[in-house]
Amino acid sequence: QVQLVESGGGLVQAGGSLRLSCAASGRTYSTPTMGWFRQAPGKEREFVAHITWTGDNIYYADSVKGRFTISRDITKSTIHLRMDSLKPEDTAVYYCAASKWGASGDAQVEYDYWGQGTHVTVSS
Repeated sequence: QVQLVESGGGLVQAGGSLRLSCAASGRTYSTPTMGWFRQAPGKEREFVAHITWTGDNIYYADSVKGRFTISRDITKSTIHLRMDSLKPEDTAVYYCAASKWGASGDAQVEYDYWGQGTHVTVSS
């Protein structure tokens, strides 16, 4: 089992920045890939970014590329999502996820464990 706990969400003005964190515990060695997803009210959950614990595979959705940065802290079993130049359309519940697969993509089905989510609201 792997447990994931997100934190760092809140209210921020457009153009501002926010950093989300996801603390992983349990058998983290069994999940080589970590990802971030988000879901806006009334919309489907969508992929944001993923990273491997080794740091050799990082991928971003086109909608956040150049604005968001995913990173990991191996010693703390924690991943982060630095969000800059935030837009109102970034408003959503952000979820952390972990995959047992060695090569995970942008599909929800590829992830095996999920956090409870943290709310991000960007005002204009």
